[in-house]
Amino acid sequence: MRGNRLQWLVALPLTVLAWNLCNAQQTVARLTLIPPSPVTDKIVLDMRGAVVNTGDRSARFTVNLYLDRESPSTLVRSKRLRIPAHGSAGIYYRRSTAQWPGRHRVLLVASYRGLAVRAEREVEVLASPVRSTRTIDGAWAGIVHWSDEEGKPWNAAIRTLTEDDWRQQIRGMHSLGMDTVVIQEVFRNEAYYGDNKIAAAGYHGLAYYPSELYPGRVAMASHDPIEAILSEADQLNMNVFLGVGAYAWFDFSPGALAWSKQVAAELWRRYGHHPSFYGWYLSAEAYGSLIPDQGDKNLYRHQVIAFFREFQSYCRSLAPEKPVMLAPNAHGMMQSRKVWPLVLKHIDIICPFAFHRMPDGDLTGEEAAALWQSMCDKTGTHLWLDMEAFVFEDKALVPRPIEGLLEDMKRFPNFEKILCYQYPGIFNAPESRITPGGPPTVVLYNKYRAYLRSLGRAPQAIAPN
Repeated sequence: MRGNRLQWLVALPLTVLAWNLCNAQQTVARLTLIPPSPVTDKIVLDMRGAVVNTGDRSARFTVNLYLDRESPSTLVRSKRLRIPAHGSAGIYYRRSTAQWPGRHRVLLVASYRGLAVRAEREVEVLASPVRSTRTIDGAWAGIVHWSDEEGKPWNAAIRTLTEDDWRQQIRGMHSLGMDTVVIQEVFRNEAYYGDNKIAAAGYHGLAYYPSELYPGRVAMASHDPIEAILSEADQLNMNVFLGVGAYAWFDFSPGALAWSKQVAAELWRRYGHHPSFYGWYLSAEAYGSLIPDQGDKNLYRHQVIAFFREFQSYCRSLAPEKPVMLAPNAHGMMQSRKVWPLVLKHIDIICPFAFHRMPDGDLTGEEAAALWQSMCDKTGTHLWLDMEAFVFEDKALVPRPIEGLLEDMKRFPNFEKILCYQYPGIFNAPESRITPGGPPTVVLYNKYRAYLRSLGRAPQAIAPN
């Protein structure tokens, strides 16, 4: 670590960590904005703070949230919190961004016995006729794709990426304004709901990081790509979801819940110090119909509701301010329109996909998007779009023509954030040492950069090593 500890803390670009020592009490303050900057003036901004008492005694804090500056006139939320030793508590506030264009600051101040710790986030609010920024705000990053058949054009190359190569992938995303990273999964286990023996035989999945829970490792060059991604994202003020999975595809059984809690706890212990650790992503996915391929439909739906109720509560016990996200298929929504609201009550961000390829006899993409929005409006869930940046060539995933991406952004303007699946193997900066997927990925990268320029949003320069 360069310089002394205090210099390092002051230099943190996101100013999300703060330490203060008073009578053996040490306090940490963190702040999360949902969605992260930039946003349009057509959304509701969710401001979430957390105060952590890492001392050995309980303490009572006064916690205040301010907009733009710290003064009585800009105070929007105040709360007295008694936090047990080594415990944490949250403070929450929502604000419409209407009539609020420009650059702003959100400040959290936690006071204890006359001394205070602070956390701060900046947000840029863009004037817009729609919720969407009509740009790709982030992307999935599959460390190794789960299917060698789908990942045929690029999976072998991705396995060769070193920690430095993963940092380069993150810099490439940042240069396109894709500042939210969703790590697809942290374990690989090709098993399915209702068709696995995990409960009896134990879990035998392979980790993408040095896990102490399970010894098996995915074959790849990088020892800890998750650490590389988070550390690079820290430097670039980016946000990273950690993908809790895979236990088994579409599995939200009690066994999957217990496993997911274990993994979430280990991820938090190992990586929770990173400012870029933004939230939790559930890798199991879900059908829009909430009907499993096998097994009792009603039992399955009850399991899904219970899973998210318990998992969200558990994650908030670890980090009160960090959201939980799920990315389900958008198909079959009419079969579950009365069930999803019961699930959405316990999901902070829902990010459905495949609106542009709805099956015959289903809703149109626009109708499905409107249905999701109406449900999310009732439950307070944030609605983001998981936009497919690929097309199928036989069974392999290859870069989608830029026209398809632009059409989706035009057709579906009600999503407050647009993420795409995925960056590795589909996009590559020309400067990359290794370009998984080859020249077509560089072509898509350059065409999307040109689109950004056409909007007057100059792409960011590739950060130096």
